[in-house]
Amino acid sequence: MDQHNWSWTLERSIPSRRNAHLESMEEILGQLTKLGWSDRELFGVQMALEESLTNAIRHGNKCDESKQVTLGCKVSPERFWLQVEDEGPGFIPEHVPDCRSAKQLEACGGRGLMLIKAYMTTVVYNERGNRVTMEKVRGEQSSELMDVSS
Repeated sequence: MDQHNWSWTLERSIPSRRNAHLESMEEILGQLTKLGWSDRELFGVQMALEESLTNAIRHGNKCDESKQVTLGCKVSPERFWLQVEDEGPGFIPEHVPDCRSAKQLEACGGRGLMLIKAYMTTVVYNERGNRVTMEKVRGEQSSELMDVSS
């Protein structure tokens, strides 16, 4: 990540229990609101926050409260940066079926990853697959635009 003049940062560990992430989400969204992010931009950030944090709690750490989810967040008027890491075994993002395909439309999984990619400018997973780093740069296209024509 390049040098940037961040307005606010947060580093926190949260227990792996349902809804443990909500306070952090509210705090981050509140900071972005103060920095002038629009409702539309906040919606995308909220989706990425919700999906990445709940995936770490539910799928990564299997709601095991002895395990932590670590999050780091940096915000400015121009950028949102988030890193979420769980203590689970990880996964291979490319092995998650595309939820937009005809065979997967009614499947339970994969939508969160698609939403994160759709709303963030960049999304990168570590080799183990238990840490995701994402960034939203205001005014730039997402890393994967949704193609609903397929």
